[in-house]
Amino acid sequence: MITLHHCPQTRSMRTLWLLNELDVDFQVRTYSFDRSLRDPAYLSLSPAGRVPALEIDGERMFETGAITEYLCERFSPERLGRMPGVPDRMAWLVWLHFAETISQHTAALTQQHIALREDHMRSPIVMKLEAARIGKCYDALEARLSTPVENRDYLLTSGFSAADISVGQAVYMARYFTKLDNHPAVAEWYERITDRDSFADSLPQGEGIYEKDFYAPWPID
Repeated sequence: MITLHHCPQTRSMRTLWLLNELDVDFQVRTYSFDRSLRDPAYLSLSPAGRVPALEIDGERMFETGAITEYLCERFSPERLGRMPGVPDRMAWLVWLHFAETISQHTAALTQQHIALREDHMRSPIVMKLEAARIGKCYDALEARLSTPVENRDYLLTSGFSAADISVGQAVYMARYFTKLDNHPAVAEWYERITDRDSFADSLPQGEGIYEKDFYAPWPID
């Protein structure tokens, strides 16, 4: 049995979406996004106290990029993965890990808007800079998705893959802070990939981290 340790609306949603696409049995243990992740029992699974953690075959994994590569190699090397020797292998790796570039800016904004409890701790300048950096990530995706290449409905010319899942989940989170209004190709791609049942099944069932649909940067005095 595969066990995913998960918090709604965090990076572990990336792994949950992938598991929902795979033809495997798994179970999910859901945590609140709080100090329970610092419990010694959980730290034995993920030493930095972060999600996801994955238990499989008596072993444990953390870090979404590593988990995605392993699960694809084992369970879906051709459909969701791109193994060594195939033409899209390099692009698959690049975009798979580009998800973390987006997520680091989203994490900074989540800290600014939500995790920091007192207004004096927050920085409108950081909010604005990090939101703009997400926009730059959208620019990179827009350039990729608007390239006139046959079958470029997805990040790879060869079709839907775990790269779309990883980046799609990162964009799902980033949209709480930076809208897709100026990136039509990204918006069309995002609508396409989130129309899948596997995405719907990975959405929060109840409360998540975000109470609002959008968090704009505070004005700079």
